[in-house]
Amino acid sequence: MTMEARSDPPPRPVREQASEAPERESAVVPKPTALRQVDPPQLPRLTAADVLPKRGTKERRGLDLIAGFVERRYGQEIASRVATLKMQANEAGFDPFGFDPEVARYMLAAMLFLHRTYFRTEVFGIDRVPQGRALLVANHSGHLPIDGMMIATALMLDRDPPILARSMVEKWAQRLPFVSVLFMRVGQVLGSPDNARRLLEAEHPLLVFPEGVRGLSKPFSERYQLANFGPGFMRLALETRAPIVPIAVVGAEEQFPAIANIGALAKMFGMPAFPIIPQLLLGVPLPLPTKYRVYFGEPMLFEGDPDEDDADIEERVEAVRGSIRTMLQRGLAERESVFW
Repeated sequence: MTMEARSDPPPRPVREQASEAPERESAVVPKPTALRQVDPPQLPRLTAADVLPKRGTKERRGLDLIAGFVERRYGQEIASRVATLKMQANEAGFDPFGFDPEVARYMLAAMLFLHRTYFRTEVFGIDRVPQGRALLVANHSGHLPIDGMMIATALMLDRDPPILARSMVEKWAQRLPFVSVLFMRVGQVLGSPDNARRLLEAEHPLLVFPEGVRGLSKPFSERYQLANFGPGFMRLALETRAPIVPIAVVGAEEQFPAIANIGALAKMFGMPAFPIIPQLLLGVPLPLPTKYRVYFGEPMLFEGDPDEDDADIEERVEAVRGSIRTMLQRGLAERESVFW
């Protein structure tokens, strides 16, 4: 009887050692030797009808009547301010990131009411924001990004000429039906390093919140205590040579005072936090009408290598954080009450 030679099984592929190494912080921006050509973002082929009723319908005429009433009530021509924005529109009327001027007009009409009447926003130093490329760095709070909306509204309605500030939207928000498309249509962009670079290289001002969800979801007991800033925004500023404009928002911390946070429910629903808020328990899902104060600081231009060690980057980050903290202290000292 002959015995067949037994061959050993082929060796298992060895996993790359890099996958077992600790990952470097995701916010780190690689040092560019030359600007990379990045393909435009892949957007769904949608029209304004994905957010707005079709033209000629009674619903669309109703929106026009409401927007016109708001413009007359506050004496501001929203459409003309939107029309001053420079954009490269495609055949659907959107810019490469999905911004739609028609949707922006209706959204600004709603924001105008919140800005002027509900939150009675006061704005300080808005002329310090330069035209073109800039990183607008602000504190973040309030559980809903209303603070970002009020900053963007102020830049559109209170600055001459108006500026469309883009901001980075958290990835979890992209899973929300309708809201994800609405954010896109009013100029907000999915948060990613490539998108941030592309916006700045195209001379768009970019609004960022280095506290991230840590700031947005902090409890009421920690109001106006700045969380640690991630270094990503500073590496991005160094890479793109974008000036940084520090911004302090006073008033957002009290709009949704959270008395607790249920982490298990937040994890279940894929949310950054699940706050327990008194007015929601009472069946009133509205922010409190706190008075907003928005302070724009002097632009700060930093130089250096975006690939420097974290310790060197942290010194610059702390300079920006300190500027925002100083403006917050000023705003808290100047206000007489949370509501006026």
